[in-house]
Amino acid sequence: MNNFIYETPTKVYFGRGEEKKVGKIIAEYHPNKVLIHYGQNSVKESGLLDCVKKSLEDENIEYVELGGVCANPQLSLVRKGIELCLEENVDFVLAVGGGSVIDSSKDIANGAANPETDVWDFSLGKCTPRRTLNKGAILTLSAAGSEMSNSCVISNAETGEKRGYGCSNNRLNFAIENPELTFTVSPYQTACGIVDIAMHTIERYFCPGDDTYLTDAIAEAVIKSVTRAGIDCLENPRNYEARANMMWASSLAHNGLTQCGREFQLVVHQLEHEVSGMYPEVAHGAGLAALWCSWARYVYSANINRWLQYARNVWNIDIDFEHPEKTIEEAINRQEKFYASIGMPTDLRALGVREDSLEKLAYDCSRGKTRKLIGYKELSYEDILEIYKMAYNNR
Repeated sequence: MNNFIYETPTKVYFGRGEEKKVGKIIAEYHPNKVLIHYGQNSVKESGLLDCVKKSLEDENIEYVELGGVCANPQLSLVRKGIELCLEENVDFVLAVGGGSVIDSSKDIANGAANPETDVWDFSLGKCTPRRTLNKGAILTLSAAGSEMSNSCVISNAETGEKRGYGCSNNRLNFAIENPELTFTVSPYQTACGIVDIAMHTIERYFCPGDDTYLTDAIAEAVIKSVTRAGIDCLENPRNYEARANMMWASSLAHNGLTQCGREFQLVVHQLEHEVSGMYPEVAHGAGLAALWCSWARYVYSANINRWLQYARNVWNIDIDFEHPEKTIEEAINRQEKFYASIGMPTDLRALGVREDSLEKLAYDCSRGKTRKLIGYKELSYEDILEIYKMAYNNR
């Protein structure tokens, strides 16, 4: 087992009605003014935004609002949020929404606390935020896991880039998780969430590391639990227990727990970021589903035993020791069929990706042929391009 640092400072308030306490929770931080940051109209139509405002008003907490976050949160709105925070002397950012809103809020909090630095430089890895504003979230979508992660992913429409960065200042002070707030999430977005949650752990599972059987067991439980919960959510969107298990899996899958003792890079996420950066209409979870099986088929031979463990412990497949590759291929095929069964794409063409985009996607993902993605099989530009080609042709 490798050395590791495990850091999860975010306080979670989980369960029915917890969002009604947000004013009292934020009052503990003695804010001057709060920025309420949210997406489109759903938080207004559901009454959640009014609930949040009343809770803050009951505690005599001043606030300003900024809506408009879209899937693949945009740098332009982050800059607008930073400007608003500086003008209004905001010192607490409250995200009301899913992963896109939370990531946008993190970047705003970092940018407002470090006004001397161009916030995009954080995403480019040129520097790390030295300070941040206090921040919290009311989660309305189980998917990204940003409510407990140290990551932040932002898209720059001007350059077509989608970049993520991780640091301790990206951790939220608190997250409120009421599964009831996800009852109205559409089947498509629920399915995207199933893929994203599981992928956060699956990708960690296949990063290099040895003798991590406790971490492995936790990871396998998270993967199987979100699959079970997701199916139940699709069958009955108002199934509280299923929504609760899916929401908690979202947090555990991306808070660092399932990577302890292993190297870490979300390789398929890196591949997908380029796709949804170039094609912003692509939902992140759908992009992951379109790429994962091709990536798996390309890399599994680099560590047969690891993939046999996955096939046995996650998909309950009996191992064919004379033909181990058949066992692994069956596991990958089962995952592919599962994606199709919940309405997720299994190739890039289904997402509208053009074949003439593949070389640029690979070039950008490899940072101009200067970066290799980690794993039991490292991926250079040529490898990345081949995976994109396989995903385009559904191989």
